This record gives sequence, structure tokens and C-alpha cells, in this order.
Amino acid sequence: MMKEYLSSKFERALKSLGFNSGVSPTFEKPRLPEHGDLTTNVAMVLGQKLRKNPRELASAIVGALNVEKELVQKVEIAGPGFINFRFTNRFYLYELASVLEKGASFGRSNEGKGVKTQVEFVSANPTGPLTVGHGRNGVFGDTVANLLDWTGHDVTREYYFNNAGRQMRILGDSVRLRYLEYLGEQVTFPDDYYQGDYIREIAKRLYEEYGDGLRDEDPEGIFKERAEAEIFADIKQTCARLGIHFDVFFNENSLYETGKVEEVIAELRERGYAYDAEGAVWFKATLFGSDRDKVIVKSSGEPTYRLPDIAYHREKFRRGFQLIVDIFGAEHMATYPDVIAGLKALGYDTDGIKVLIHQFVTLVRDGEVVKMSTRRATFVTLDELINEVGPDAVRYFFLMRSIGSHLNFDLNLAKKQSEENPVYYLQYAHARIASILRFAEESSKEFGYELGDIASSRPSVEQLLLLKEPEEIELIKEVVDFPDVVKSCALTFEPHRLCDYLQGVATAFHRFYHNHRVISHDEMLTRARLALSMATQTVLANGFRILGISAPERM
Repeated sequence: MMKEYLSSKFERALKSLGFNSGVSPTFEKPRLPEHGDLTTNVAMVLGQKLRKNPRELASAIVGALNVEKELVQKVEIAGPGFINFRFTNRFYLYELASVLEKGASFGRSNEGKGVKTQVEFVSANPTGPLTVGHGRNGVFGDTVANLLDWTGHDVTREYYFNNAGRQMRILGDSVRLRYLEYLGEQVTFPDDYYQGDYIREIAKRLYEEYGDGLRDEDPEGIFKERAEAEIFADIKQTCARLGIHFDVFFNENSLYETGKVEEVIAELRERGYAYDAEGAVWFKATLFGSDRDKVIVKSSGEPTYRLPDIAYHREKFRRGFQLIVDIFGAEHMATYPDVIAGLKALGYDTDGIKVLIHQFVTLVRDGEVVKMSTRRATFVTLDELINEVGPDAVRYFFLMRSIGSHLNFDLNLAKKQSEENPVYYLQYAHARIASILRFAEESSKEFGYELGDIASSRPSVEQLLLLKEPEEIELIKEVVDFPDVVKSCALTFEPHRLCDYLQGVATAFHRFYHNHRVISHDEMLTRARLALSMATQTVLANGFRILGISAPERM
């Protein structure tokens, strides 16, 4: 890859010039094509550090670079000291050949170097079906895990099974009251209990199985246990419909059963960060930047969310995770800092924790907000959304915008079978290439080549030099950028940038296809253009694999 190539050249050049300042160059694609293919501001960074003129430093660095002219066409100094590079077509053709050679592994790297990584996502309480908001969390978390896996991290996908506390008692009692209704009793159903039809369905199944045998049963017995089991099975099934699977389901109750929660309280007391007041146990959060201390055990003796979450994250460190990625909804914005503070109080370095917050989702149909489900209380379930638009559209629409922005999910657009629909547009590019390759297979004898030879023999750069039209070069430049895009998206935890990139690849391919005939009686040119088409399909398919969407052969 060119960035690695230039990095090594810069390292030698800076060393030869005696600049042992620890400054490493970073390379970015310029916003304007006329500024070249890559640019670096290393001379400006170095100039500020050494208090020297950046343009003079840039000139000295360029003079010492010693880059191969076969790969680098031009090196220019621009503005206050940017160093811009323009590469030769031959370089891009080398990279194109690499796409065909690596195939399904193209884009993978060892950037993460086996870093033991945990990604916690979804982690919805087992008190009801997954909602659309949970869907955004799940799809984003799964894709971040994919990106980290593609960059060499040792990834564990984890679901925190939060099945303790008041919410679970309310769940059990909600089912009990609906069960009593099936027995013909008049009950008062509190407004803050779980209202959805799924509660009635669980209660009905219990009634059908036990009759009136559970009339005097405690709500925290079979009512809670059955509700928890059925709801969690439903949650796992919904996740599976989107291709989301977990390596670990961590049970919150285990933190209490094994004494881990009490250990945290004891250690905070021992370190002087916990105290008793007003019948409660308090954490000295003000010592870690908070505007007030926080209750970790209420006067009733029940822990607040902070305490088990601190204990859970301590277990993450104890299990050896070096990178911990937590994906939360916007409702956690003001609360997760208390958990981070608690970990600091316990003596942990929290720099390895990355908290990613996603904003809310609004469903829109015909320009109007979809406010509620016809079946389930006051929310739209994720299953209902999947049923309406399909798993590919659900995943892609959740991913195509930054999680920092509110998402308006346009149901009409998601169902359109046209190029207006961004996921359809992408998948159509893949299917179109598959169609070209099928035609090539059928026509190979007429045009004098074997399709299998093109991929297996990995066309030489000399053969690929036939690709010289502007649309061909533009497409090649897009395709070979895939590994850098994957690395960048993994580093920044921004899958939406991969969506943007793949849209660019699809657009470049459609432009190439509309302007040039892929299969013709010019055998060598046909081979070259089929190789380009295959490389494009490879990048699209690999990108789809990361995003978790299908790569159709026909549409």
C-alpha cells in the first residue's frame, strides 16, 4: 500500500536529515483531485516543533525522499508546506492486480495486531421486544465489531444480560396480573407496568399450561422466569434475523451471586471513595470531575445502575480486554461518566474504554412520522421494521448516517426497487457485474478466452496497461482504496464512511460501464476490463460482508 511505502521513505529521509523528533507523517487524500492522490502536513508539524520554516523543511524532505518514478509521478510542495503526491497509473495497476490476488481477504490487515477487544452492544433489558432504537445499536455494534475483526483485533461480541433489579420484578408482576385477568379476576394494572400485547401472550400461555394453579404464585417466581426466558429468546431470534450473533451473554445476576458487587463497595470504601449518608451508600464522584457525589446503594438497600455496571466493567479488565467498546443509546449520555469515574477510583486506566453513543431513530412514511405499532403498546418493534423493508435495508439505513446524528428512517425509500434507494443502488452494481461475468462465460468461446483464467492467472500490469480511459482510471483508484478505508473506519468507529465509499465505487463502476463496452472482439482489452469488473465486485462483496448485507447475483 502506498501509505506504508511513503511512510518508510519518509522515515529514512527524516533520519538522513537528522530530524529525530519522533514526528511520524500521516497521509490523507486531498479534497481536490488537482492536489494529487495523497498529501501530508509533516513538514508543518515538524516546523512548529523545530521552529523552522515549513516550506524549507518540505523542500529538504522532498530532496531526500528517493521515491521510484515508476510509482510516483510527481511530488509537489503546496501552500504553507503541504507535500502532495501524484502516483503513476502503473502503481494503481499493481494495486489492482493485488485485489484479484487477495480476493475475499482484500482489505484485511493486521492494524489491530491481535489486541484483545470486547464490543458490548444491544444489551437491552429482557423486559420486551427489541425496538427500532435497539436495532440501530445492534447493527452499529455488529458492524464496528466486523471492522475491528478485519483490522486484526481479537474481537469478542458481548451482550450484557441485565436481569436484576426493580424492572424485572415489575416484569414478573405485569405477567402475573395479566394471568389473573385470564382467571376472570378484576385487577388494577399500574401505568408504569409493561403494557404490550407480548405480556398478555406470555400470561395466556401460562394460563393454558397451568390453569388456575399459579393463582397464589409469587411474581418473582415462574412469572418472572418465564417472561425473561421467552422475551430473551425473542431478542436473540430478532438479532439473528439481522445476522447479529454474540460470543458471550454476560448475566448481571452473576455479579451478585459471586459477590462481585459487594467487592466493589468494599474496595471503594477501602480507597476512601465511598461513604454512608442519609441511609444510602455514596460514591465520591466529585473527586473525578462530577458536580455532585452519586448514590450507589439506595436507602432501600437496592443498588443503583452505577454499581453493577462498575462491577461488570471491572470484570472486563480482569478478563484481559485491552480495548473495550461500549455502545449506548442517547439516554446514557449523562450516566456513563459515573461508571468511568468508578473504574478510575478502583485504579484502572480507562483510556482503553471507548464509549459510542447513538442518537434516536424516527420512522417516516409518506413524509409523516410513524408514531406507534398496531400490535405492541407505544413502540415499533424491530421485527416489524424487518418485516416491512427487509434485513438488508434495515442494516444499511441504520449505518449510512453518523450515529451522532438523529436518523430519519424513510420507509418508502427503503422499499423502493430503484437507484434512488442507496442499498438497492449498491447491490445493483454487484448484480450487474455478476450479469457481465455470466455473459462473459457464455460468450468466452466466441471471443477467445476462458473466464476462469482471468482471475486465476492474475493479469500482469502490462496486460492491465490497456486500461487507460479516464473512467477506468477513476474506478481503479476507487477500488484500490478499500484497505485504507477499512482501516480508517475501524480507527474512528465510523461505519457510515464505508457506506459513502461503496457508493463512490458503485457510481464509478456505473459510469465506466455506461461509457465502455466490457466484452468485445479485442481479447486483451476484454480480459483487462473483465479483471477490473471482477476487482470491483470483490471490493463491493467484501464491503457488504463488513456491513452485513447480502451480495446478490441477480436483481
